[in-house]
Amino acid sequence: MITIAKLTIGEAARRRVLWVLVILAAVAVGLTAWGVSALVGSARDGGVSDLDIKFAVSQILIFIAFMFGFVLVMTAAFFGSPAIATDLESGIAQAMLARPLRRSSYLLGRWLGLAIVMVVYAAVAGFLAIGAVGLVSGYYPPDVILPVAYLAGQALILLSLTVLLSTRLPPIAGGSIAVVAYGLVWMAGVLGKIGLAIGTTSLVTVSDAVRYLLPTDAFWQGVVYGLEPSFVINSVGDEVVARSSPFFAAAPPSNAILAWAAVWVVLVLVLAVNQLRRREL
Repeated sequence: MITIAKLTIGEAARRRVLWVLVILAAVAVGLTAWGVSALVGSARDGGVSDLDIKFAVSQILIFIAFMFGFVLVMTAAFFGSPAIATDLESGIAQAMLARPLRRSSYLLGRWLGLAIVMVVYAAVAGFLAIGAVGLVSGYYPPDVILPVAYLAGQALILLSLTVLLSTRLPPIAGGSIAVVAYGLVWMAGVLGKIGLAIGTTSLVTVSDAVRYLLPTDAFWQGVVYGLEPSFVINSVGDEVVARSSPFFAAAPPSNAILAWAAVWVVLVLVLAVNQLRRREL
């Protein structure tokens, strides 16, 4: 499994799409830092208080995380959906599995290698963005590690789903399903927050059920919570508009949903291994 993981990391490093994403992330961070610097400078010249500037910068960081979250989802789709399907279609898997190599080791090695790539990419880009914005504005989140960890966790959930789909579906189909599922779950989370704010229990029930089917939205709430300054959470109170916003989180994900996310990944990988074992090569 470790050998397959190393080979997978090497393959990912040789793919142009990874380096394109790295370059685009670096360019985006540079442009964001320049924009935030100009915004903060203009606000200070205009007499805007430091508290209001911190609030504005925190919202910019949350929006950056929102966009980068979709980039991570697409990255998981690019790398996870062809992880098994392409090898099966090209005959590479047949050649590798003809050796004394268990199918479980092959699939888990693929997942592990891609997971390392995803986590490193999320960590480097996330810390770079937070550091660059903090350098030009003076604002850093209360916990720098927490939002990046949640972003990486969200990517691992989508990666696990795409690897499962790649055991049965072509790469384009599997990647498309994963991306659409992520978007639908995010929308369900927004509807659930609106339902909670206005007291509609049916929307909350549906949102909670969808969140357990694919726990990415819970991690997104963790990202938002980690990037918010504490005075924003304390000052909102019970305001309906704020609490129904997808860019506000009154609390981090519960320990129960985090534990379920870990169990969910294990169950999905077990199912993926089972599907690969039943697949005729």
